[in-house]
Amino acid sequence: MFRSGFISIIGRPNTGKSTLLNAVTGEKLAIVTHKPQTTRNRITGIKNLDKGQLIFLDTPGIHRAVTPLNRQMTETALGSLERADVVLFLVEAGDEVSPEDRFIIGLLAKVRQPVVLAFNKIDLVDKPSLLPLADKFQQLFPFREILFLSALRGNGVPDLIEELWKLLPEGPQYFPEDMMTDRTERFIAAEIIREKITLLTHKEVPYATAVVVDSFKEDEAKNLIRIQATIIVEKDSQKGILIGKKGSMLKDIGTRARREMEKFFAAKIFLELFVRVQKDWSHDIRLLRELGYTDKN
Repeated sequence: MFRSGFISIIGRPNTGKSTLLNAVTGEKLAIVTHKPQTTRNRITGIKNLDKGQLIFLDTPGIHRAVTPLNRQMTETALGSLERADVVLFLVEAGDEVSPEDRFIIGLLAKVRQPVVLAFNKIDLVDKPSLLPLADKFQQLFPFREILFLSALRGNGVPDLIEELWKLLPEGPQYFPEDMMTDRTERFIAAEIIREKITLLTHKEVPYATAVVVDSFKEDEAKNLIRIQATIIVEKDSQKGILIGKKGSMLKDIGTRARREMEKFFAAKIFLELFVRVQKDWSHDIRLLRELGYTDKN
């Protein structure tokens, strides 16, 4: 029996959704940092099995959004539920049900698809606390399955894949076997740059930054890709931080991004970065749409 379908990974920010997507597919498709709200768009990761195809939808963390950008991120996450065959609710293992998790459980009341609850980061907590915590969640919602895993270490991931496969309907192979994601190379390049910015800068800078790839040209004869990208910020002071003293910060961002791109694309990368100020872009609905931050992503 060949099963296939879409699995929406939802949860509050920083529970390890992107880390899980990367662990499931075996490739770094989603950027990962220790800072919340790193993921802004829906990212598709495809897991091919002999007996099926699991299409994972990594989504931004669901939270009570205030700014237009955060509202769009939350809408993107909730929009993924509409096309999902199974919903995977990922929570961080701990002692109690957080207010944020209760908020998401309230949203799940309208979901008709089977919902699987997975506790992540179990390597960081005492194992005896897991079953009582699972009971607390089960009292709030009738989860189809409850599983425990560590996405970072890979523990429990094969069991998760098997249980999700069982819940998928019989269906066709939606994507070619050699396809890992439906996202473009331009998108992945922009996300790699944004990840390095998030890791190297602090306070409001990562959240006030967007990246646009202006040019992506491949030279197959030389196994070379030339990329030009613009980093957009909201203030002159943020531009100064990103450029750094004598261009040191921008150079560091570019070097780290180039090295990771060379691994991902298996090619030499020539990367040029520019910084531009677009005042209050994260509050401008038109600009958010142009930058790809809409519920259609």
